[in-house]
Amino acid sequence: MSKTPTGIRQWIWRAFVQTALIPLVLVEVVLVATYLLSNSAIRDAQIEHLRETALAELQAAAALETRIIDEQLQQVARSTRLLRNFTARALAEDEPVAPRALSFTEDGVRYSPENDGGAASFYSGATPPEHQDLQKVARLHRLNPLLMELQAGNPLIASLYFNSWDSYNHIYPWFDTAQQYPPDMNIPDYNFYYLANAWHNPARKVVWTDVYLDPAGHGWMMSAIAPVYRGDFLEGVVGVDVTVGGILEQIGTLRVPWNGYAVLVSRDLSIMALPEAGEREFGLDELTKHSYDEAVRREIFKPEDFRLDRRGQTRKLAQALAAQNEGVMRLELGGEQRLVAWTTVRQTGWHLLAVVDEAEVFSQTNALANRFQHIGYLMIAGLVLFYLAFFAYMWLRARRLSESLLTPIFQISTMMGQIGLGRLRPQRVASDIRELDDLAQHTQAIGAQLEHSESQRTQAQERLELVLESATDSLWEFDTRSDTLQLRGRLPARFGLPAAQLSESQFLQRVHPQDLAHVKAEVERMHRGHTLHYESEFRFADALGDYHWLLSRGRVLERDPQTGQATLIAGTHVDIDAIKRGEENLRLATQQAQAANQAKTHLISSISHELRTPLNAILGFAQLMRMDCSPDADPEAADYLDEILLASRHLNQLLGDILDWSSLQAERPRLALERVEVTALMRECAELVALDVQRHGLRLDFDVPSAPIDVRAEPRRLRQVLLNLLSNAIKYNSPAGAIRLSIEMVAGQVRLQVEDTGMGIDETLQARMFEPFQRLGRESSNIQGAGIGLSLCLEYAKLMGGSIGVKSAPGAGSRFWIALSPLDPKRLPLTRERPRIVYAEDDPASQLLVRKALAELGEVVVIGNGRQALEQVLDDPPELLLLDLNLPELDGERLLHLLRQSPETRRLPVIVLSAASVRKDEIDCQGWLSKPLDLEALRRRVRDCLQALDLSPN
Repeated sequence: MSKTPTGIRQWIWRAFVQTALIPLVLVEVVLVATYLLSNSAIRDAQIEHLRETALAELQAAAALETRIIDEQLQQVARSTRLLRNFTARALAEDEPVAPRALSFTEDGVRYSPENDGGAASFYSGATPPEHQDLQKVARLHRLNPLLMELQAGNPLIASLYFNSWDSYNHIYPWFDTAQQYPPDMNIPDYNFYYLANAWHNPARKVVWTDVYLDPAGHGWMMSAIAPVYRGDFLEGVVGVDVTVGGILEQIGTLRVPWNGYAVLVSRDLSIMALPEAGEREFGLDELTKHSYDEAVRREIFKPEDFRLDRRGQTRKLAQALAAQNEGVMRLELGGEQRLVAWTTVRQTGWHLLAVVDEAEVFSQTNALANRFQHIGYLMIAGLVLFYLAFFAYMWLRARRLSESLLTPIFQISTMMGQIGLGRLRPQRVASDIRELDDLAQHTQAIGAQLEHSESQRTQAQERLELVLESATDSLWEFDTRSDTLQLRGRLPARFGLPAAQLSESQFLQRVHPQDLAHVKAEVERMHRGHTLHYESEFRFADALGDYHWLLSRGRVLERDPQTGQATLIAGTHVDIDAIKRGEENLRLATQQAQAANQAKTHLISSISHELRTPLNAILGFAQLMRMDCSPDADPEAADYLDEILLASRHLNQLLGDILDWSSLQAERPRLALERVEVTALMRECAELVALDVQRHGLRLDFDVPSAPIDVRAEPRRLRQVLLNLLSNAIKYNSPAGAIRLSIEMVAGQVRLQVEDTGMGIDETLQARMFEPFQRLGRESSNIQGAGIGLSLCLEYAKLMGGSIGVKSAPGAGSRFWIALSPLDPKRLPLTRERPRIVYAEDDPASQLLVRKALAELGEVVVIGNGRQALEQVLDDPPELLLLDLNLPELDGERLLHLLRQSPETRRLPVIVLSAASVRKDEIDCQGWLSKPLDLEALRRRVRDCLQALDLSPN
C-alpha cells in the first residue's frame, strides 16, 4: 500500500519538530527523568527495604511459632519414648502376676467393664480366648500411674495406649471399649500400629501418623508411636494421641503479626489443623463428621479437600512447600491477596503456615509510594503545558515559511505535467531560491532528453519488427474482446488469406479438421488464464487447399483485472513443414529397419532349426559308435570319436544359444518371475560343472552365507545365466586356477558373483563384451564359443528386472555378477565371516600385489574408480579402506572428505597408500604408507586396525 504524500507545510513543521523541538524536549525530558528516576530509585529502595523488613518479620514470626510447636511435639515424643521404655520393662518381667478381673463376651472379647481410675483393657475376639495372654494384661496395668502422670503433665495429650501384636489394646483414660470397638478388631491393620513396624520404621524411633478419625471416639487426631521389641520380635506399639482440637487451641494462642492466623500442614500436604479464621478463606469445614461405627472398622483420614495439591487455589503453594523447607509467597484466598510464610517442624516434618493480609502488611509502604507518584505527575503536567504553548508558536513560524515555497514548486509541477502530456519543451519558470531555479532548468532538460529517447525507441521498434518478420512467417496478436486476429509478415500472402486482420472463426477454417480441437483447447486454456504460454503444432491450408505444418507459440500480454481472463495474446507462426516431412521419412526408415531385423532373426532361427536335424544324427551315431568302440582295442578310433562328440556338443550348444538369442530379438518373452532361493541354486550349478572343473584342473571355492536368500527371478533362466558365467570362467581361466562363487549386497540388491583367476579383460574392451558375436580377439584361439552367451545373460537379467556387470583387469582375473532384487531384505546376512577391506586403486599391479599380501587377513575388494569407490563404500561400508590419492573421476582427498561428512563412514578406518607429496597431517586417516610399499609394514598396520575393531583373524 503506497504512503500518503505530505504537504510542504507539514514537512516544514516536521523539520522544525525533528531538528529543534524534539531535541529540546528530549533534553528537558532527560533532566526531569533523571530527577524522577533518582527519586524513584530512592523511593523504591526505601519501599523495598520496608517490604523486605515486613516479609522478614513475617518469616521470623512463622519460625518462632514453629519452634514453639516443635518443642511441644518434642515433649510428646519424649513422653512416647518414656512410655515405650517402661512398657518394654513391664513385658520383660518373668514373675507371675495376679490376673485382672475382666469381663468376657460371647464374641470372645475380654474387656474392663468399669472405670477404676486406670486404663481400659480390650482383648479383641480376633485372638481366640485360649491364646489371649492374661499375664501381659496384668503386667501392663502396673503402668497406670505413669500414664496418669504423663497425661496430667502435658495438656496436648488426649490419651496414651499400648497395642499388641495379638490385638490387645491398653488405653488411658478408661472408656467402654466393648461398646466403642468392634469385637473382631484387628489392631495391626491400623496406621497407629503398622507405621511403627520394621518395614516402615527400621530405626525403631518415634514416628508420627497423619491426621485420622480416632476409633476410640476422640475425633480427629494424630499419634506419636514407637515400637516395643522383645529381641527382634515386635511385641506391640505404644502411642500418645494428640487431638486436632488440642493443636487448634495451641495454634489459636500463637501470635501471628498483622492479625493473621496459623495453619498446620502434614508431610503429604494435607491440612491438619485450621482455625475458624482460615476455614472461610480456604472454603473448608474443620468439623467434618464421620460415623464412628465406620471409623473403628477402617482407617479414615482427612478428606481429599484438605490436600493443598488437590485444590486449584493452593496447588502452587503445595509445590513450594514440597520444594523448600521455609519461604514466603503470595496466594489468592477467598478472592483476596494473602501472604503465606512457612517453616518446617523439625520433629515431624509438618509445615506451619502463617497467613496474613497482604494489603495490611504493605499498607504504609503503598501509601509512601503513592505520595512520590503524585509529585512526579505534577511535574510532568507542568512540562506538558509549557511545551504546548511553545509548539503553537513554532507552528505559526512554519506556516509563514511554507507559503514562500509553494508558488515556485507549483509552477515546476505544472512544467512536469506538460511533459507528461507530450509537450516535451514547456516554458521555463524562474525562482528566487537557487535550488528551485536549478530544478526548473533540469525539468526543461529532461523534456528535451525524453524527446530524443522517444525518437530512438521508434527506430529500434521498427528494426525489431523487421528482424522478427525475417525469422518467422508471421507475428500475430489475438484480441479476445473483439475476437480479431492481427497478422504481420509473410503468412497472409503465402497462404492466400483475404486480409491481415481476421476473425477467429475465419482463421480456424483453414486449420486441418484433425488438429482443430487441439488448437481450440489450447486457445481456451490461455483465454481462461490456466496458462501464460501457448504452443501448438497444426496443419494450415493454403489457397489451393494443400496443408502445411505450422508451429504457433505465444504468451499472454494483458489480463482482465477482475476475472483474470486473457484479453490480449501475442506470438509467432513458424513453418515446420520440412521438419515434419523429415520425421515422417525417419519413421518409415525405422519401420524398414525393424522389418529387416525381424527377417534376419527369422532367418537365423530357421537355419538353427534346419541344422539341428543332421546334427542330431551325427551326435547320436557318434555316441553309438563310441559305446561300441573299446579304447583298449582301437585307441586312435576312440580319440577320433571323442573329438567328434566334443565338436558336436559344442555345435549343439552354439545352435541353442543362437536360437535363444534370435527368439529374444524376434519377440521379447515375458518371464514368470517367482521366489528363488539363490544359495541352493548356486550350489546346484556348481555340482553341474564339477566334473568340467576337475577335468580342467581348476579349484572351485564357495563364499555364500548359510542362511537362505530369496530373490525375484525365473529359476530356469537364472540357472542358465549362472551356468554360462561358470562355463566362461572354466574356459578362460589360467592353468591350475580357481573359480570363486560368492554373494554380496550392493545398493540394496543381491549380487551373485562368479570370479576367476584368468588372464583378465582390458577396460576398453569391457563395453563390447555383452554385444552378440563378440569374442574380443579370441576368435582364432582354440577356446570354443560363438560370443552369444554374455549377450543372452544380459537380456535375461533385464527380463528379470536385474542387471549384469563385470570387473576385470589384464592379469588380475575377472569377476562377473548378476544383480537381482531381494524379496525380503530383512533376511539378508548382515555380518561377514571375514572382515572386508576395500582398496581404491587404479593400477592393476598394485591391486594384485595388495590382494595377495592381505588375502589371509580379510576379503579384499578392489575398486579402480574414485566415484565408484565413494558410492560402494557409502552403500555398504567395509571394515577398513585402503586409499590411493591419485584416482580417476574423483581424487582420494576429495573422496575421503566426502566420507567424513557421512554419519555412516565418519569413523571408518582409512590407511593411505600413495606416492603423492601431500602433507600427511592434512589427511584425516589412521595411517600412511608411501610407495613402493613395504608389505610387512602394510600387513602390520592392517592387522592393528582390525584388532582395534576386534576383527583380526586368530
